[in-house]
This record gives sequence, structure tokens and C-alpha cells, in this order.
Amino acid sequence: MLEVKELKKSYGKKEVVKNVSFTIEKGESFGLLGPNGAGKSTTISMICGLVSYDHGEVLVGSQSVKQFPLLIKKKIGVVPQEIALYPTMSARDNLLFWGKMYGLTGTEAKKRVEEVLEIVGLKDRGKDRIETFSGGMKRRINIGAALMHEPELLIMDEPTVGIDPQSRNHILETVKALNEKGMTIIYTSHYMEEVEFLCNRVGIIDHGEVIALGTKTELCSRLAGSSFIQMKVESLSDEAMLALKKFGENTQIIFQQEEGIIEVFAPNPQEVIGSIITSAVHLGLKIESVEINEANLETLFLQLTGRTLRD
Repeated sequence: MLEVKELKKSYGKKEVVKNVSFTIEKGESFGLLGPNGAGKSTTISMICGLVSYDHGEVLVGSQSVKQFPLLIKKKIGVVPQEIALYPTMSARDNLLFWGKMYGLTGTEAKKRVEEVLEIVGLKDRGKDRIETFSGGMKRRINIGAALMHEPELLIMDEPTVGIDPQSRNHILETVKALNEKGMTIIYTSHYMEEVEFLCNRVGIIDHGEVIALGTKTELCSRLAGSSFIQMKVESLSDEAMLALKKFGENTQIIFQQEEGIIEVFAPNPQEVIGSIITSAVHLGLKIESVEINEANLETLFLQLTGRTLRD
């Protein structure tokens, strides 16, 4: 469905996307993850044809985005992070407007509006103005606008930011159902559990490069061990972090200084937990808690990038 080949993009002297390559099969749900400034938004914009690329190629259904931009845009539905709706218009009129932008007219457009309202679970609110909706309801209509022309590829950028749990769950179940019916999806989120729930495969981007690509099982197999040590201390100084970085061979330590969290990755965490506690005490750190946690996709992201997804 999608092939991204050696994609590069620079703004002035700063290269924001560096040789990015990946493929997505038809019917797949693909998670694209990266901390802020990693290059994922620029990558998505180039896939959509909204930003030109300096080098490489993007193919949607074997057709070049650069050579056939209008044709490709008809195959893609984009759900932006910001709400792209007219607040003083009704939900039904918003969907009708976006449907017409994609070439739907007359009875066909009106029929599709009703279908989309059913999909997003807001058929009873179709006549109401968007400005009267909750944040979660606006998000659902925002998704509906991208579904009007029944795209082959749906690209969703942070579709659940700032909404209530009920709306979030509805959106996740809606996306899951669309994928199960055969729609290909690219999903970005700051919530790792959403990606784990929805996506067959995941690509992790950092500093403009794809640093990991595969299924959850394939990616987690790269971890130093199946579990890791997480220690919370009252105050984490620069001096303590510098000293702990020298701790042991085959051991990676990652710090979240503001939260006072130290995470230790080692092949056998049980063998080093005593030593790391002793070292922390000698450094004058007041330990609030120590636990051994099972590794997961978020753990891998932290180990690869040194940052949490929300950083």
C-alpha cells in the first residue's frame, strides 16, 4: 500500500529527515512513533504530499506522490492533530463540506454523511453545531471528515489528545473496526498503549532516522533483558547521574531527572539490584521505591531514544 524509499528533507542546513525507508502492506495498521522533533510529522506531511522531499520516493499503491499528487490525495484520508472543522456549522454540514471537497455530490454525499455519522457514533447529533460538542465529540467528527471519501490509506496524527476516556475508547474501537474491514492505517500517538492495541507493526523515529522497525515481539526481543529495574529517588542531582552512568558493564542506565526516576537495563536485573541500591545510598540519594518491571514497547522506546514518548 505504501513504500517510503530513502526519504530526506532539510530546512536550511538542518536535516530533519535522514534516509527514512519503510513499507506498509495493504490492510495493515502501522504505528509511527517518535518524540517531539524526531521528524515524524515531516515524514507524514511528505507522505501526504503536503511537503516536498529533497531526495527519495513515496509510492502509494505503486504510484508516486511527486508525479501524481492529486490522484494520491484522493486515496488518503488525514486526521490532523488540530481540529479541522467549522465550529458554527453542524456536524452534518461539516461532513458534507469535506465530502464535496473530495468530489462527492448530491445523494451520494448525503448518504455517505449518514454512514459516517453512524461510524463515529454521533448520528443523533448530526444537526448540532460543532461549537456545542465536547472535545471528544469534535475529535470523532474530525475523524469522520477524513472518512467521507472512503480512503484506502488513513493517516491519524494524535487523534485522542486531550479527550475523556469514554471518547478515547470509542475512537480506538472505531479505528480497530476500520482496520478489520481492510482499511490501511498509519497511527501516531503519545500513548504507547494505543499503539500496542491498534498496530501490527511499529516504526520508531528519532533525530530524523528510523532506529527500529518491526512487530512488537520483534522489537521487544532487542531489549537487554525481559525486565528492568526502576528506582525512584527524592532528588536526582547531576553529580549522582554522572557517577551512576559508570555503573557496571553490559548495563544501560536512563534517567528521568525531573521525576527522580532511574531505570537500569541489564541482562539479569536481579543480579545487579543490590549493587545499584548500594551505589545510590553511597551517593546520598534518598530512595523512595525500587521495583523490577516487565519490559514492553515503551521500555524499548526509552532504551533506544533515552526519552519517554511524551518528552
